Amino acid sequence: MTTTNAPLLKTTGMGINFGGLKAVDEVHLQVDPGEIVGLIGPNGAGKTTCFNMITGVYKPSRGSIELAGERIDGQSTPSINHLGVARTFQNIRLFRQLSVLDNVRVALHRQAGYGLLGALLRLSPYRRAEVAIRQRAEYLLDVFGLAERRWDRAGDLPYGEQRKLEIVRALATEPKLLLLDEPAAGMNPQETATLTALIQRLRQEFKVSVLLIEHDMSLVMKVCDRIYVLDYGKEIARGTPPEIQSNQQVIKAYLGEA
Repeated sequence: MTTTNAPLLKTTGMGINFGGLKAVDEVHLQVDPGEIVGLIGPNGAGKTTCFNMITGVYKPSRGSIELAGERIDGQSTPSINHLGVARTFQNIRLFRQLSVLDNVRVALHRQAGYGLLGALLRLSPYRRAEVAIRQRAEYLLDVFGLAERRWDRAGDLPYGEQRKLEIVRALATEPKLLLLDEPAAGMNPQETATLTALIQRLRQEFKVSVLLIEHDMSLVMKVCDRIYVLDYGKEIARGTPPEIQSNQQVIKAYLGEA
């Protein structure tokens, strides 16, 4: 049963074992509606594993995951996406041979509303839906500055624009919560500045909450309301950006004893 004032995302004691190894253990995350929350930590801390549990790639060994008060742990990835969770990946996963426009159209077909027969016979519901999908895709590309590249192959875009397209494609599924896995990886400073503005627009214009994994601390400190820090699969700190910056346990995790 959902609760109207529940956190958008809440994990309680979330953990997973791979064989005898506790890869993630006792992680308690919370993202409230309208928040941008960071999930940081050294390489191998378990951040992407947390994303994989939240999105149904992995089934947690223990604990619970709730979306707006509803248990989602153990559900399939398509079911969780249908409930309002979308994500991007460390390694860009576009349909590289398709056009920029078609990459977004593919994501929009989840809301098409026509069946196989309608598509084969090209009935009026199919035609109306396809017009609406095309218009929505064009709108999203225009908003995020990709309209002029609509007919380019996705694989031919510059790296920063491929990252942007992946976010636009995830946004096309109309998520309540968007999980961004190292979106600034490989970007130059100008591309990172553009990405920072894009993440802020997701909240302001599209009312999407964001859970963000990122190693670029300048980006994290600029956009995040709160931050969780993992190390060896366990939470070692949580707080506002200034609190995390001055946390000695976090500094030790990143820099060691020195």
